[in-house]
Amino acid sequence: MRRRPPDSSRPRWRDLRPWRFRTIRGRVTALVAVIAMLLLVPAGLLAGTLARQQLTEAGWADARYAAGAVAAADRVGRLVGPGIMTAFPSIDLIQVVDSDGRVLAATPEASGLPALSDVRPPASDPRADLKTCAHRNLGCLRLTALRVNSSPDSHVVYAAGADRGGMSVAAFDLMFTIQVAVLISLAVGAAWKITGRTLKPVDAIRAELAATNLSDLSSRVPEPPGDDEIARLARTVNSTLTRLEIARGRMEDALARQRRFASDASHELRTPVAGLRVRLEEARMHPEETDLPELMDRALGDVDRLQAIISDLLLLARIGGDAPGALKDVDLAEIVHMEVSRRADRLPVRLRLTPGVVVKAMDTQIARVLTNLLDNAQRHAKRVVVVEVRAADGHAELIVCDDGDGIAVEDRERIFDRFTRLDASRCRDKGGTGLGLAIVRDIAHAHGGTIEVGDAPEGGACFVLRIPLPVSEAPRLHVTGAALTLASSTHR
Repeated sequence: MRRRPPDSSRPRWRDLRPWRFRTIRGRVTALVAVIAMLLLVPAGLLAGTLARQQLTEAGWADARYAAGAVAAADRVGRLVGPGIMTAFPSIDLIQVVDSDGRVLAATPEASGLPALSDVRPPASDPRADLKTCAHRNLGCLRLTALRVNSSPDSHVVYAAGADRGGMSVAAFDLMFTIQVAVLISLAVGAAWKITGRTLKPVDAIRAELAATNLSDLSSRVPEPPGDDEIARLARTVNSTLTRLEIARGRMEDALARQRRFASDASHELRTPVAGLRVRLEEARMHPEETDLPELMDRALGDVDRLQAIISDLLLLARIGGDAPGALKDVDLAEIVHMEVSRRADRLPVRLRLTPGVVVKAMDTQIARVLTNLLDNAQRHAKRVVVVEVRAADGHAELIVCDDGDGIAVEDRERIFDRFTRLDASRCRDKGGTGLGLAIVRDIAHAHGGTIEVGDAPEGGACFVLRIPLPVSEAPRLHVTGAALTLASSTHR
C-alpha cells in the first residue's frame, strides 16, 4: 500500500497541535500550556472586569462622600467663606452653586471656573451621577451633583474628579495580562521540568537496553524508587533480562553438552570400533587360523564396552535437562538399602545409615550416583566398602569409602573429568568406562549439591555427596537416629 505524499495545502498550524509533538515531554507541556490558557485567560478577563467595576465604584463613592460632606456643612451653615478643603485627593473639584448658577464656594482647583454642570437634581431624587466633558481644559470629569435641601432655591454641590478610569483600567488590563503570561510560563516551565524529571528513568532504561547485547545479558536497567508505572516498567525489564540471561545460560549449557557429547563420542568410540574391525579383518584374511568362539567372545566384549560408553554418554547429555517437576522426596537410606541388596559385589558393604534423611531429587539419578560410587569402590577396595548416610549443616551426605590405595591430592579434581586416566592404580583398565565419576559430578551439580573426594578412615578414598536439605527437613534431622550396620557378603 503506497503512502500518500504530504499535502502542502494543509495548514501548518495543524502540526502544532499538542498530539502532533514527537516527544511525550513536548506533548504534555503543550497540553499543560493549552489547559493553563483555557483556565487563566477567562479568569484574567473576569478579574479585569471586576477590577474595572471596583475602580468605577470607588471613584463614584469618593465623589458622593465629598459632595455629602460639603452639603451637610452648607445645610447647617458651617460653610464659611468661598474656600472648600477636601480630604479626597482624587476629588479635587468641588463647587457650591446657587439656584442662579453662581459659584458660592469652591476648592482652589475649581475657583474661578464656571459651574461644573447645569444639572440640578430634583427634590425627589437629590443626587445625580454623571460624566461630563463640557470643560475642554479639564477633560472629562466624573461628577456627582447633590441637592443640599428640598427648597426650590436649594444650593447644589458638585464634586468631581478627573475621569482616570480608562487609564486605571488599562493599567489593570496590562497587569493582568502580565500576570496571566507569567502564570502560563510558570505552568509550562514546571510541566517541562517535572515531565523531564519523570521521564529521565525512561531515557536511562532506553540507553541501557540499547547497550545490551546477546553476548552479555548481565546488565540491568536502573530502577527508580516508588511503585509508579515507570518503576514497574524498570522492574519488568530487569525481570525479562534475568529470564533471558537464564535462558541464554541454559542454551549455552545445552550447546556445551552437545559439543562435549560429540567430542567424547568421537574420541572414545574410536578405540573399541577399531579393535573390533581389526579382529574381524584378521578372521576374514585367515579363517583357518581363527578360533571362532574366542573371536565371538572378544567381539561381544567390544560391543558391550561400546554399549556401556554410549549409555553413559547419553546419560551425561540428559543430566540437568529434566524439568523441576520431576523431583520428589527421596529417602537416601532407602535408596542405599535397595541398591546394596540387589548387587552381587565381591567385597562386603558396611552400612551406617541415619533414617529419615530426605532430599528433593530424582531417585533414578541418586541411585545411579550410588551405583557408580559402589562400582568404583569395589574395583579398588581390598577388603571392605563403607556406605554412610547422615545429615549435617543443612545438607544430606551420602558417603562411600573404600580401603584401597586412595587418590593423590593433585588428582582429586580432575578425577571427575570425562575419560580421565590416572597414573596410579585407579585407572579405567579395571573395567570402567571413564565416565562414572563424571556422571556423579553432573548429577550432584544438577541437584544443587557437590561431590568431593578425600582420605577414608580405612586408608583408601572417600567420596562425599552433599545435597541441600529441604527447609522443612533440616530441623527434624538435628537429632540423628541410630545408625544401621549391615555386612553384606557377595559372590563373584
